[in-house]
Amino acid sequence: MATSPTLQGPGGPLVFQSVKRRRHCAECRGGPLSLLVLEGGLPRCLDCADLGHLVFLARGDTALTRRAREGSTLYAVVVRFNRRQGRYERQGLLVEEDALARAEERCLADAEVRARRRARDAKRREAEDVRFTAAFAEEIRRLFPGCPPDRARAIAAHASVRGSGRVGRSAAGRALSETAMTAAVAAAVRHTDTPYDGLLMTGVPRQEARRRIGPAVEATLRAWRAGTATDTGAGIGAGMGTDIGMATGTATGMAGDTGSEAAV
Repeated sequence: MATSPTLQGPGGPLVFQSVKRRRHCAECRGGPLSLLVLEGGLPRCLDCADLGHLVFLARGDTALTRRAREGSTLYAVVVRFNRRQGRYERQGLLVEEDALARAEERCLADAEVRARRRARDAKRREAEDVRFTAAFAEEIRRLFPGCPPDRARAIAAHASVRGSGRVGRSAAGRALSETAMTAAVAAAVRHTDTPYDGLLMTGVPRQEARRRIGPAVEATLRAWRAGTATDTGAGIGAGMGTDIGMATGTATGMAGDTGSEAAV
């Protein structure tokens, strides 16, 4: 069972968004409650917790949230338990209605200014991304001089997409470390120049598929480090075709056996 977070947030009380909505207020017995406050381990409705006059502002608009919070004498943070992640996640705020109205007016008044600022920031980030991708590709070529220039650019473009969570956006990737470069190149070779994806599609477990194509990937990396351009696709594909055929045959045979048993 999940442990409830502290009942007092950094700037106000915590309000819980009920997942199953089966709980009732321990004071007025009202419910089931969609929003509740825990006091002494017991659920209270917003009215009994003296928060009933506040209105809910969902997360998403950073400027509106900040201004409404700053203008509200009393506010509460609304959280909801994410069972999959095993943690409480912020859903929004409860703020005073007047404070929300004033915040909305301010946001409408400078909406155009903020839109222009966002556009400028987007262009700046785009220029930064272009420079970073170019530096990433250049570092790949330095470490793997045998890697064709177009492949180096393609690998860099894929690995360095902002917000992708790929190796190029990790701390090591942003520092252009050799470990990150090698990981990006190895991943590209694995998916593009070997039957790795095909093995996965035939039901081969991921670790086993990696074991099978591992020597071919290492051979390509060694050749590229030595400055030798290789036609990786042809050699590896020919050498690994048997594995895919065997895996496909095994899967087909298993399906046939299952069908025979079902018929019996």
